[in-house]
Amino acid sequence: MRITVSTVVVAPVQVVWSAYTTPEDIKAWNAASSDWHTTAALVDLRPGGKFSSRMEAKDGSFGFDFAGEYTRVEPFTRIEYTFGDRTALVEFKDDGDRVSVVVSFDGEDSHSEEQQRTGWQAILDSFARHVAGKLASQ
Repeated sequence: MRITVSTVVVAPVQVVWSAYTTPEDIKAWNAASSDWHTTAALVDLRPGGKFSSRMEAKDGSFGFDFAGEYTRVEPFTRIEYTFGDRTALVEFKDDGDRVSVVVSFDGEDSHSEEQQRTGWQAILDSFARHVAGKLASQ
């Protein structure tokens, strides 16, 4: 099953790309809800490069590493990666003053399609809020 989520960010594509691929930014936006956070992020943004985000419940009750390997990187346009035996594609569609970010990924069997879609969409919504906040503070 392939699942797709998307958002539109009102910002130049360079800003959107940087926020999506910079470890400090990832730590700021990579959570599906306010009771979770990303405590560490590593990015080696090149084909064959590894990535990892340590996601933890803020109460310390649970945590996991979301990790994988980049298989294709086209700056400001596309990132493809594997995580376990699954794949994902992130597309950055530049439309001048706004960028559509579309993420499609292979679903897994332990959670419903709706749960997975809702969680990944929440993270992408957090990303869009993060970029908007960065621009507002400049």
